[in-house]
Amino acid sequence: MAQGIQMEQMLKERPVVKKKRGRFTLDDWQLFFLSLPTALWYLSLCYLPMFGLVIAFKRYRPAAGKGFLWSLFVNSEWCGFDNFEFLFSTNASRTYVMFRNTICYNLTFIVLGVIVPVALAILISQMYSKRMAKVCQTAMFLPHFLSWVVVGYFVFAFLSTDNGLVNRMLRAFGAQPVRWYQGESINYWPFFLVFFNLWKTMGYNMVVYMASISGIDGALYEAAVIDGASKSQQVRYITLPLLRPIMSIMFILAVGRIFNSDFGMFYHTTRNSSSLTNAFTTLDVYVYNAMFNSSKPVYGYISATGFLQSVLGCATLLLTNLAVRRLDEDSSLF
Repeated sequence: MAQGIQMEQMLKERPVVKKKRGRFTLDDWQLFFLSLPTALWYLSLCYLPMFGLVIAFKRYRPAAGKGFLWSLFVNSEWCGFDNFEFLFSTNASRTYVMFRNTICYNLTFIVLGVIVPVALAILISQMYSKRMAKVCQTAMFLPHFLSWVVVGYFVFAFLSTDNGLVNRMLRAFGAQPVRWYQGESINYWPFFLVFFNLWKTMGYNMVVYMASISGIDGALYEAAVIDGASKSQQVRYITLPLLRPIMSIMFILAVGRIFNSDFGMFYHTTRNSSSLTNAFTTLDVYVYNAMFNSSKPVYGYISATGFLQSVLGCATLLLTNLAVRRLDEDSSLF
């Protein structure tokens, strides 16, 4: 017995000699060449276009027949942060409306984009008929594949002043038709835009949460039923706590895009109506309209706007991830 204890102590005190590993083994080379096509594809499509951010700090003037690089480095001079004044040197009220719409709409989309899909995912997962659950899941997921151009025409078919379905129903009941794209109807459009966004995105988010729910061990629910837990108690004490990590990740990623807006939705569903400007003008829509209404080149302004959105979005994502990590380290993105 004493010899065994002594031998164990000797083994513990014995220094561990680490084997020196070569720089690259055969397996390392195989993995390297296997991942090389993906790395090149990602580099060419995601990182090389970022080279264009240099335009944000130059007065870019394209020269006919000279090419992009010659125009950028020879024919265009550095201007510092002058291009960023484009967003703030215009009408102060327009700038306020632009940032207000961008931030307030996205905050609403973020909150509802978590609550509604989670609620729907839980309700569908509790359906007894699995076939009906699949039908509901597919029906809610289909809008995700529709283009905003197509959705814009659907909206116009419903809300057109002359031949829209809504106004035809109002006339049939003896009411006056409503000019949805003009006048006081602007007060309805914030609710319309929130509904359009929720209708189109909730199916995709719901599928993500349903996949997480399907991964929960069924033994937990069986034990809860044996202990007399109701459905609401099972959701409160089992489903929601286990969904917290994926909910936190989806929330952090959504907050990172708080300074971006869904240009297709804001532009096509409102038909870029001038009377609805205060309801749908976001950062992306403002830059798009300025690009086509300006008589001088706006390449630097557009690049500066994209650069500003990227920096603010990255900073917001990092701060949100830090706050979530302080509350629950397991629920943070990194």
